[in-house]
Amino acid sequence: MITAGLRSTVPPPPLPPRSRERYAGALTVHTAHGERMRSHDGRELWLREIEPGDVAALRRCFTRLSPEEIRRRFLHAMSELPMPMAQRLCTIDPVRETALVLVDESVRPAEIRGVGRIYVDDAADSAEFSVLVEHAWARVGLGLLLMQRLVDDCRRRGLAELWGYVLLENRPMLELCRELGFTRRLMPDEPGTAQLTLRL
Repeated sequence: MITAGLRSTVPPPPLPPRSRERYAGALTVHTAHGERMRSHDGRELWLREIEPGDVAALRRCFTRLSPEEIRRRFLHAMSELPMPMAQRLCTIDPVRETALVLVDESVRPAEIRGVGRIYVDDAADSAEFSVLVEHAWARVGLGLLLMQRLVDDCRRRGLAELWGYVLLENRPMLELCRELGFTRRLMPDEPGTAQLTLRL
């Protein structure tokens, strides 16, 4: 029961660390296989480019997402990730796309725990981003890690801007992008949606 007017003697729970701090203690090891990342809670993942052979793992990752997570990522409801779509997402044109995956090899078969990608628009000198991290692996800085790598890739390409659409209810992504310097613009034609933009 909550009683108004009484000061609680129980201290409030600590706030989660800021995004920049969540991955501050990570160990990164570079190999031909990719980069081995260790989060602050000791879990290890491999960060590498997506491959055509990742189709099955990507579809399994989709089955572990809640309807809310799917809607936040794709901006509409989907009951499954169709095979043709999964194949397309795993077979990219490196001239116009970058797609990075965080792979958990502590289980068999190995599982994808996070995905970050950009689609380049040469005419606009910009790229659109999307980032997805499995719920059980959230809040340990993986979204930040993927976003930082996408920003680095856009700068390597010499692009002027990185942007993406994010639902206003997706507060973790809004906060992450705010910390990275993105600006937010509401979309009058898309209620509940914001366009986040980072000038590079």
